[in-house]
Amino acid sequence: MKPANPTDPQVHVINHPLVQHKLTLMRRKDASTSSFRTLLNELSMLMAYEVTRDMPMQEVEIETPLEKMTAHVIDGKKLVLVSILRAGTGILDGMLTVVPGARVGHIGLYRDPKTLQAVEYYFKMPKDMQERDVIVVDPMLATGNSAVAAIERVKATHPKSIKFLCLLTCPEGIATLRRLHPDVPIYTAAIDRQLNSHGYILPGLGDAGDRIFGTQ
Repeated sequence: MKPANPTDPQVHVINHPLVQHKLTLMRRKDASTSSFRTLLNELSMLMAYEVTRDMPMQEVEIETPLEKMTAHVIDGKKLVLVSILRAGTGILDGMLTVVPGARVGHIGLYRDPKTLQAVEYYFKMPKDMQERDVIVVDPMLATGNSAVAAIERVKATHPKSIKFLCLLTCPEGIATLRRLHPDVPIYTAAIDRQLNSHGYILPGLGDAGDRIFGTQ
Protein backbone atom coordinates (compact mmCIF):
# COMPACT_ATOMS: atom_id res chain seq x y z
CA MET A 1 0.00 0.00 0.00
CA LYS A 2 1.23 3.50 -0.77
CA PRO A 3 0.02 7.10 -0.33
CA ALA A 4 -1.66 8.29 -3.53
CA ASN A 5 0.18 11.57 -3.18
CA PRO A 6 3.38 11.87 -1.14
CA THR A 7 2.18 15.28 0.04
CA ASP A 8 -1.11 13.81 1.29
CA PRO A 9 -0.44 10.79 3.51
CA GLN A 10 -4.16 10.57 4.31
CA VAL A 11 -4.95 9.04 0.88
CA HIS A 12 -3.83 5.40 0.55
CA VAL A 13 -3.95 3.24 -2.59
CA ILE A 14 -4.04 -0.50 -1.85
CA ASN A 15 -1.96 -1.71 -4.77
CA HIS A 16 -1.52 -5.36 -3.82
CA PRO A 17 -1.48 -7.49 -7.01
CA LEU A 18 -4.47 -9.59 -5.92
CA VAL A 19 -6.51 -6.46 -5.19
CA GLN A 20 -5.68 -4.98 -8.59
CA HIS A 21 -6.36 -8.26 -10.41
CA LYS A 22 -9.80 -8.73 -8.87
CA LEU A 23 -10.70 -5.08 -9.46
CA THR A 24 -9.88 -5.48 -13.15
CA LEU A 25 -12.18 -8.50 -13.39
CA MET A 26 -14.96 -6.53 -11.68
CA ARG A 27 -14.63 -3.63 -14.11
CA ARG A 28 -15.49 -5.77 -17.14
CA LYS A 29 -18.99 -5.00 -18.38
CA ASP A 30 -19.65 -8.68 -19.13
CA ALA A 31 -18.98 -9.77 -15.54
CA SER A 32 -22.12 -11.50 -14.25
CA THR A 33 -23.92 -10.40 -11.08
CA SER A 34 -22.74 -13.58 -9.38
CA SER A 35 -19.09 -13.12 -10.31
CA PHE A 36 -19.23 -9.42 -9.41
CA ARG A 37 -20.50 -10.27 -5.92
CA THR A 38 -17.91 -13.00 -5.43
CA LEU A 39 -15.06 -10.76 -6.54
CA LEU A 40 -16.27 -7.91 -4.34
CA ASN A 41 -16.39 -10.22 -1.33
CA GLU A 42 -12.85 -11.46 -1.98
CA LEU A 43 -11.51 -7.99 -2.68
CA SER A 44 -13.13 -6.61 0.48
CA MET A 45 -11.41 -9.27 2.57
CA LEU A 46 -8.05 -8.34 1.06
CA MET A 47 -8.62 -4.62 1.64
CA ALA A 48 -9.68 -5.31 5.23
CA TYR A 49 -6.15 -6.48 6.02
CA GLU A 50 -4.71 -3.13 4.92
CA VAL A 51 -7.25 -0.81 6.51
CA THR A 52 -6.89 -2.60 9.87
CA ARG A 53 -3.10 -2.79 9.74
CA ASP A 54 -2.64 -0.24 12.55
CA MET A 55 -5.32 -1.58 14.88
CA PRO A 56 -4.14 -1.55 18.51
CA MET A 57 -3.20 -4.89 20.05
CA GLN A 58 -3.30 -6.16 23.58
CA GLU A 59 -1.52 -9.03 25.30
CA VAL A 60 -3.41 -11.99 26.74
CA GLU A 61 -2.26 -15.19 28.39
CA ILE A 62 -3.12 -18.41 26.57
CA GLU A 63 -2.14 -22.04 26.82
CA THR A 64 -0.85 -23.96 23.81
CA PRO A 65 -0.79 -27.78 23.77
CA LEU A 66 2.72 -27.48 25.21
CA GLU A 67 2.82 -24.51 27.61
CA LYS A 68 1.43 -21.15 28.65
CA MET A 69 2.44 -18.02 26.77
CA THR A 70 1.59 -14.37 26.28
CA ALA A 71 0.23 -13.49 22.82
CA HIS A 72 -1.39 -10.57 21.01
CA VAL A 73 -5.05 -10.14 20.07
CA ILE A 74 -7.25 -7.33 18.79
CA ASP A 75 -10.57 -6.43 20.36
CA GLY A 76 -12.86 -6.70 17.33
CA LYS A 77 -15.87 -5.57 19.38
CA LYS A 78 -14.37 -2.09 19.58
CA LEU A 79 -14.37 -1.81 15.79
CA VAL A 80 -17.48 -0.57 13.98
CA LEU A 81 -17.97 -1.11 10.26
CA VAL A 82 -20.43 1.48 8.95
CA SER A 83 -22.08 0.59 5.66
CA ILE A 84 -23.52 3.31 3.41
CA LEU A 85 -26.65 1.65 2.04
CA ARG A 86 -27.23 0.04 -0.23
CA ALA A 87 -23.99 -0.71 -2.05
CA GLY A 88 -21.83 -0.63 1.09
CA THR A 89 -23.32 -3.98 2.05
CA GLY A 90 -21.18 -5.63 -0.63
CA ILE A 91 -17.98 -4.52 1.11
CA LEU A 92 -19.36 -5.12 4.60
CA ASP A 93 -19.85 -8.86 4.09
CA GLY A 94 -16.25 -9.47 3.08
CA MET A 95 -14.83 -7.39 5.92
CA LEU A 96 -16.95 -9.21 8.51
CA THR A 97 -15.42 -12.47 7.32
CA VAL A 98 -12.03 -11.12 8.40
CA VAL A 99 -13.20 -9.27 11.54
CA PRO A 100 -16.32 -11.18 12.65
CA GLY A 101 -16.34 -9.54 16.09
CA ALA A 102 -16.86 -6.03 14.67
CA ARG A 103 -20.09 -4.19 15.34
CA VAL A 104 -22.05 -2.83 12.39
CA GLY A 105 -23.72 0.50 11.73
CA HIS A 106 -25.87 1.50 8.75
CA ILE A 107 -26.50 4.82 7.05
CA GLY A 108 -29.18 4.92 4.37
CA LEU A 109 -28.42 7.56 1.73
CA TYR A 110 -29.54 8.07 -1.84
CA ARG A 111 -28.23 10.53 -4.38
CA ASP A 112 -30.73 13.05 -5.68
CA PRO A 113 -30.48 12.64 -9.48
CA LYS A 114 -30.87 16.38 -10.09
CA THR A 115 -28.66 17.90 -7.40
CA LEU A 116 -26.35 14.88 -6.85
CA GLN A 117 -26.64 15.66 -3.12
CA ALA A 118 -27.02 12.90 -0.52
CA VAL A 119 -30.44 12.45 1.09
CA GLU A 120 -30.59 10.43 4.33
CA TYR A 121 -33.39 7.95 5.04
CA TYR A 122 -31.89 5.66 7.73
CA PHE A 123 -29.31 5.88 10.52
CA LYS A 124 -28.51 3.20 13.12
CA MET A 125 -25.28 2.88 15.12
CA PRO A 126 -24.08 0.64 17.96
CA LYS A 127 -24.03 1.98 21.51
CA ASP A 128 -21.00 3.52 23.20
CA MET A 129 -19.49 4.89 20.00
CA GLN A 130 -17.09 7.03 22.04
CA GLU A 131 -15.06 3.88 22.73
CA ARG A 132 -14.95 2.65 19.15
CA ASP A 133 -12.91 2.97 15.96
CA VAL A 134 -15.02 3.32 12.80
CA ILE A 135 -14.46 2.28 9.19
CA VAL A 136 -17.08 3.74 6.83
CA VAL A 137 -17.44 1.59 3.69
CA ASP A 138 -18.91 2.33 0.26
CA PRO A 139 -17.75 0.95 -3.11
CA MET A 140 -17.48 4.35 -4.81
CA LEU A 141 -16.20 7.76 -3.72
CA ALA A 142 -17.51 9.73 -6.70
CA THR A 143 -18.86 13.23 -6.01
CA GLY A 144 -18.00 12.66 -2.36
CA ASN A 145 -21.36 13.97 -1.19
CA SER A 146 -22.58 10.68 0.31
CA ALA A 147 -19.27 10.05 2.08
CA VAL A 148 -19.21 13.58 3.49
CA ALA A 149 -22.79 13.27 4.77
CA ALA A 150 -22.17 9.84 6.28
CA ILE A 151 -18.97 10.87 8.04
CA GLU A 152 -20.64 14.01 9.38
CA ARG A 153 -23.37 11.87 10.97
CA VAL A 154 -20.84 9.40 12.37
CA LYS A 155 -18.75 12.22 13.84
CA ALA A 156 -21.80 13.36 15.80
CA THR A 157 -21.51 10.09 17.79
CA HIS A 158 -17.92 11.03 18.80
CA PRO A 159 -16.02 7.82 17.93
CA LYS A 160 -12.32 7.43 18.71
CA SER A 161 -11.37 7.45 15.02
CA ILE A 162 -12.85 7.26 11.52
CA LYS A 163 -11.48 5.84 8.25
CA PHE A 164 -13.16 5.68 4.84
CA LEU A 165 -12.77 2.63 2.58
CA CYS A 166 -13.87 2.40 -1.07
CA LEU A 167 -13.04 0.38 -4.17
CA LEU A 168 -12.78 3.32 -6.54
CA THR A 169 -12.47 7.06 -6.33
CA CYS A 170 -11.47 10.02 -8.50
CA PRO A 171 -9.77 13.39 -7.97
CA GLU A 172 -13.11 15.19 -7.50
CA GLY A 173 -14.30 12.83 -4.78
CA ILE A 174 -10.99 12.93 -2.96
CA ALA A 175 -10.92 16.73 -3.07
CA THR A 176 -14.43 17.01 -1.62
CA LEU A 177 -13.81 14.57 1.21
CA ARG A 178 -10.39 15.98 2.05
CA ARG A 179 -11.74 19.54 2.08
CA LEU A 180 -14.62 18.81 4.46
CA HIS A 181 -13.11 15.99 6.53
CA PRO A 182 -9.33 16.40 6.32
CA ASP A 183 -8.82 14.23 9.40
CA VAL A 184 -10.36 11.10 7.83
CA PRO A 185 -7.92 8.81 5.95
CA ILE A 186 -9.10 7.43 2.60
CA TYR A 187 -8.29 3.84 1.56
CA THR A 188 -9.00 2.81 -2.03
CA ALA A 189 -7.96 0.28 -4.67
CA ALA A 190 -7.76 2.85 -7.48
CA ILE A 191 -8.02 6.54 -8.32
CA ASP A 192 -9.71 6.83 -11.72
CA ARG A 193 -9.55 9.69 -14.19
CA GLN A 194 -12.64 11.84 -13.54
CA LEU A 195 -16.40 12.14 -13.06
CA ASN A 196 -18.83 12.43 -15.96
CA SER A 197 -21.75 14.89 -16.07
CA HIS A 198 -23.98 12.39 -14.24
CA GLY A 199 -21.59 11.97 -11.32
CA TYR A 200 -20.22 8.56 -12.35
CA ILE A 201 -16.53 7.68 -12.16
CA LEU A 202 -14.68 7.20 -15.46
CA PRO A 203 -13.57 4.65 -16.49
CA GLY A 204 -15.05 3.17 -13.32
CA LEU A 205 -17.14 0.01 -13.21
CA GLY A 206 -20.68 1.34 -13.58
CA ASP A 207 -23.23 1.60 -10.77
CA ALA A 208 -21.89 -0.65 -8.00
CA GLY A 209 -25.29 -1.12 -6.35
CA ASP A 210 -26.94 -2.18 -9.61
CA ARG A 211 -24.14 -4.60 -10.36
CA ILE A 212 -24.21 -6.11 -6.87
CA PHE A 213 -27.97 -6.60 -6.75
CA GLY A 214 -28.68 -7.12 -10.46
CA THR A 215 -31.09 -4.20 -10.65
CA GLN A 216 -30.05 -2.84 -14.00
